[in-house]
Amino acid sequence: MPTRFAPRPLPCVIALATLFPAAAMAADGKITAEQVVGHYADLAHANYQDALVAARTLDERIDALLAEPNDATLAAARQAWREARIPYQQSEVFRFGNAVVDDWEGQLNAWPLDEGMIDYVAGDDYQHELGNAGATANIIANERIQVAGESLDVSELTPELLADLNEIGGSEANVATGYHAIEFLLWGQDLHGFEAGNGERPASDYMSGDACTHGHCDRRGAYLDAASDLLVDDLEWMVAQWAPDQDDNYRQALLAESPEEGLRRMLFGMGSLSLGELAGERMKVALEANSVEDEHDCFSDNTHNSHYYNGQGIQNVYTGTYQRLDGSTLEGPALSDLVAAEDSTLDATLTDQLANSMKELDALKQAAEADQAPMAFDMMIAPGNERGAELVNNAILALVTQTGSIEKAAGELGVNSLQSDDAGHTF
Repeated sequence: MPTRFAPRPLPCVIALATLFPAAAMAADGKITAEQVVGHYADLAHANYQDALVAARTLDERIDALLAEPNDATLAAARQAWREARIPYQQSEVFRFGNAVVDDWEGQLNAWPLDEGMIDYVAGDDYQHELGNAGATANIIANERIQVAGESLDVSELTPELLADLNEIGGSEANVATGYHAIEFLLWGQDLHGFEAGNGERPASDYMSGDACTHGHCDRRGAYLDAASDLLVDDLEWMVAQWAPDQDDNYRQALLAESPEEGLRRMLFGMGSLSLGELAGERMKVALEANSVEDEHDCFSDNTHNSHYYNGQGIQNVYTGTYQRLDGSTLEGPALSDLVAAEDSTLDATLTDQLANSMKELDALKQAAEADQAPMAFDMMIAPGNERGAELVNNAILALVTQTGSIEKAAGELGVNSLQSDDAGHTF
């Protein structure tokens, strides 16, 4: 059974990174690979700091909701959740290529999930993974659950317990924690299918006494509070892994590697998020299957934003820029600088392709947020929606195209045979 992620011991790292200070220029004034990798670590640190700030705001809004459940506090918590997705989705570009992130991220962003493991669902409209013994466990309604022949005590809903419940019974659909568990607890199921509308959980699901709807409101609140606390705790740990003032964290391990290895991790992360994950798992699968269950932010209909900010994260790493939550911009030595020094035409091509993918992802965003007849992602993937399919396919094509140039850029920088993870998809 998976356990709650705790800080992992990293290999002993001597201060080799100090031999390659990120601020040091090459003798001829050119930007170096060491600088670019060092700035990449700075980008990651800033991005996770912002994700943590936004998660703390979400946690505060959830506390306010639980203290005084009403439509206003529920709406405020939902808005804080949407805002928390903006920095976190940009950070996913650091997942691929950095095992410390990939091993950790499932506790924060695993999906799709069988929400009946957590709380009540509408039986007639509930689709779940076939054979998943935990799909209807309903932790909130029960202090003891039976999963795959095992009886589990879930009477005290703590962050540690919820983390231990991830993937119970061996099913990846049994997701107990993270952004999407919190999303479900704030919105509830989206029962609108391919039609307009998202989840409609009432604030009364968190009220006490006779005002409580659907029962077990105290336990529902305890679950939401524990999941939110865990999210903050996990992000605090990841911020520390990239902090520049520590001697034994992942940042120092990365900087102690060769510059070529650092560039490989950067380029692999960009290409794999672009191709296998975003174009493949998050868009192609849902469109080809016409499956609202494979929509990323399926309870809130925020999927267009999650896709957009994934794309932004890829562009951030290539350009070495990141716009922070406070409005400031972090800039520094970038992959673009290195590629331009080797092949200015390729750099211009990839820069244009990244801008084009953002334009196509923005088209999804604009369609979903239109004042008249908005079209959320789950409406775009409906059978027979030609306009929706065109929007999604255009974004997929742009992402696939830029991935080809990312792999060419890798070759120019001496990172040979970079094969971005395609997650088993063909394009």
